[in-house]
Amino acid sequence: MEMLDQIERLREKANVTYEEAKNALEAANGDLLDALILLERQGKVQPPSGDGYYSSARDREGAGQSHSGPESIQSSRGEGLGDVFDRIGKFLVGLVDKGNRINLEVFKDGGSKVRCPLTVLVLLLIFAPWIVIPLVVIGLVLNYKFQFNESNASNGADASDRA
Repeated sequence: MEMLDQIERLREKANVTYEEAKNALEAANGDLLDALILLERQGKVQPPSGDGYYSSARDREGAGQSHSGPESIQSSRGEGLGDVFDRIGKFLVGLVDKGNRINLEVFKDGGSKVRCPLTVLVLLLIFAPWIVIPLVVIGLVLNYKFQFNESNASNGADASDRA
């Protein structure tokens, strides 16, 4: 009975006669994907459009689907590659925006000496740590105070957090 089901499935997918489907399945030792490829090579089935290919990832008995181009790559959430890149881009833009709203302020004798966005500080730590780390150590030895402030654009208030 399984052979009859496979022949019917191949007939539906390839739009060929019962005899052609049966012969292709026998030549492919019962493998539907191989039988479909065999029919394609014989010119009885149209190949997938573009640079596509057949895949039997869904089930080994099925004839698979046709895919083409990077837009057909799917993530685990069912979204395309472009959607994944959009999400990554939005995340990075949000991260840089938050880093630009958080400032490092250096105080001495009650007055603010330096104010630097956190994004700039992180970039300096990545590309020039031999400058930043000694400056922080020297500042601590000379009794400078360091403070991170987040400026909220919505209410204009500063939330302070001693470091």
